[in-house]
Amino acid sequence: MTTFMAPPPASTFLAFHPQDNNIIAIGMDDSAIHIYNVRVDEVKTKLKGHQKRISGLAFSTSLNILVSSGADAQLFFWNTDNWEKIKSVTLQLPAGKTSQGDTRVQFHSDQVRLLVCHETQLAIYDVNKMECIRQWMPQEVLSSSLSCAVYSCNSQLVYATFTDGNIGVFDADSLRLRCRIAPSAYISPAPSNSPTIHPLVVAAHPQEANQIAVGLSNGAVKVIEPSEAERKWGLHVPVDNGTENGRTATSSTTNTSEQLQR
Repeated sequence: MTTFMAPPPASTFLAFHPQDNNIIAIGMDDSAIHIYNVRVDEVKTKLKGHQKRISGLAFSTSLNILVSSGADAQLFFWNTDNWEKIKSVTLQLPAGKTSQGDTRVQFHSDQVRLLVCHETQLAIYDVNKMECIRQWMPQEVLSSSLSCAVYSCNSQLVYATFTDGNIGVFDADSLRLRCRIAPSAYISPAPSNSPTIHPLVVAAHPQEANQIAVGLSNGAVKVIEPSEAERKWGLHVPVDNGTENGRTATSSTTNTSEQLQR
């Protein structure tokens, strides 16, 4: 008799422990998180609580906390000393929106504030309090869904990419929009019958705070920085359109920045 078994769930995200490179947190498609010890080649423990695949993991060295995020629009906070769950938080979604799409997380350089990116919003969480302190939702010229967001290397800016090709540059503390990088600044015109090209992922340069790389849906990678005349993004900052503690966002005008690409 032949027994057919389902394939094991795929890994969807991983993060190395910042203080012990023998420990890896591996997020799985079945919503579990495996804490794997490389030295002894075994899974030390499995963290369970999410309802959908894991899409983000981030360690805080100062707080001894692992934050996990999933396609269920939830954040879980785990104690890295004993791997016990401390708390879980559900993202504050706009009215009528369901929890679809991945949720990504990244710690600020202070190891306390956490950047959260979901297709419906950018948010900043204070992990000491484990609550949302700032939130920005797509609006006006940046009204499409978000695809990715990261801190700059100095944690002073947030770069966010959108499914219509726009890129937003935000102040990291307030989530004020500094400027918009239009798709025409870095994407060549495509034939009318071709699918829309847009960024799927963005990475910040590890030393140049004003330089980013974006991975596009057509397989290309573009490196983008301000023009030599400007040197920095958004010299003129518009009025505040981030919100505190999840209050409804207000609209503001934006500056379109047609920047040079490398």
